[in-house]
Amino acid sequence: RLGNMIVGQTRDRKYIRASDFEAAGAMTALLKDAFAPNLVQTIENNPALIHGGPFANIAHGCNSVIATKSALKLADYVVTEAGFGADLGAEKFMNIKCRKAGLRPDCAVVVATIRALKMHGGMNKDALKQEDLPALERGFTNLARHVENVRKFGVPVVVAINRFTADTEAENALLKSLCEKLEVESITADHWAKGGEGAVELAEAVVKTIETNPSQFRPLYDDNMPLWKKAQTIAREMYGADDIIGDQKIRDRFRELQDQGYGHFPVCIAKTQYSFTTDPDRKGAPKNHVVPIREVRLSAGAEFIVAICGDIMTMPGLPKVPAANKIDVTPDGRIIGLF
Repeated sequence: RLGNMIVGQTRDRKYIRASDFEAAGAMTALLKDAFAPNLVQTIENNPALIHGGPFANIAHGCNSVIATKSALKLADYVVTEAGFGADLGAEKFMNIKCRKAGLRPDCAVVVATIRALKMHGGMNKDALKQEDLPALERGFTNLARHVENVRKFGVPVVVAINRFTADTEAENALLKSLCEKLEVESITADHWAKGGEGAVELAEAVVKTIETNPSQFRPLYDDNMPLWKKAQTIAREMYGADDIIGDQKIRDRFRELQDQGYGHFPVCIAKTQYSFTTDPDRKGAPKNHVVPIREVRLSAGAEFIVAICGDIMTMPGLPKVPAANKIDVTPDGRIIGLF
């Protein structure tokens, strides 16, 4: 894969790869130690592997295959995160990572918060701590689509209601009732406040689901589907879009990649994480929209095609005050500011 990385083009538009410079061996030597997953421990002293952290809005949003396969050799159950919603991280986990690595997920946990659903129901961000059952019910359409998205891969779903202090009992009861109507099990999890103890019921529900509802995992599209059709399928099935659009330059680029032998690659869509559309302000579960593709990039080493949609920027951004600003080392060598 390192050798397949494209570093330039000739004057007649032929790709120049790292292997053309016989650089793959040196690149591998530089990355030798980086290939090993990082074994760390949580604040409750549980083992965790951290290896790779691409964002799911601009990349594939999953940790490395090496880390996942290593974990599967060491534990009976492995929990791995796919970034953002089921339209981004989960879609790419299933269609890109699982396809390439031969993985078959047994269960998917869709994490939801009451305040996020109220915001998708039209509630102002400044008022989210107030009880608003109608807004919660309106916003439930967003969660319902995420659950539907996962089910399209043949994977059973459990909804984890990530409880926060401002959530009311009435809101929690309504959300569980709505999940019941959707025929999806929902568990209220208090790990935010209680750590691992607050997620025991959730873990038990996941194990029970795996034992009683076997996964029928399947990717959303076949390898031999044309690249344009792959992007179109993702937009229609995951985003609720009517279609994808692109000018002649975009269509020609898809055709060029297809003709160059990259048609079997999966498509990795880069778009906003705040909406099913490419407009971050459109909440809920919009329909009757189109997904505009403004650029198409080949990631020959990673082995996927990136379709950049809407106004998304592919340079990751940090918050105004990054967590790193609070981290320091004391004179006696102690690291502080991590939590």
